[in-house]
Amino acid sequence: MKIDYVEFPAADFDAIKAFYGSAFDWTFEEWGTEYLAFSNAGLEGGFHRTDVPPPRGGALVILYASDLDAAEKAVRDAGGTVTEHHEFPGGQRFHFIDPAGNELAVWTKA
Repeated sequence: MKIDYVEFPAADFDAIKAFYGSAFDWTFEEWGTEYLAFSNAGLEGGFHRTDVPPPRGGALVILYASDLDAAEKAVRDAGGTVTEHHEFPGGQRFHFIDPAGNELAVWTKA
């Protein structure tokens, strides 16, 4: 089997749309007041409305960018918080926190 869909918690859908739309050009479709689907991200997914902050240290969704510096600037400019950088054989990545508190990463090949 393959991963087909990914879902994140979020309290403020306007902030989420502004962040991911600006940083990564994702598009959105609202399904009522409790669910926001996204596309144009390589893998479709969504955000379910909750006031419970997401846990840290769980599964990590990692995005790919051919230009890591431009991706990091886009994340910062859109209001994300970059938390760490890693270099490893074959590439490098940075982690960031979105406006809802979800941690994701972006990587590129060396």
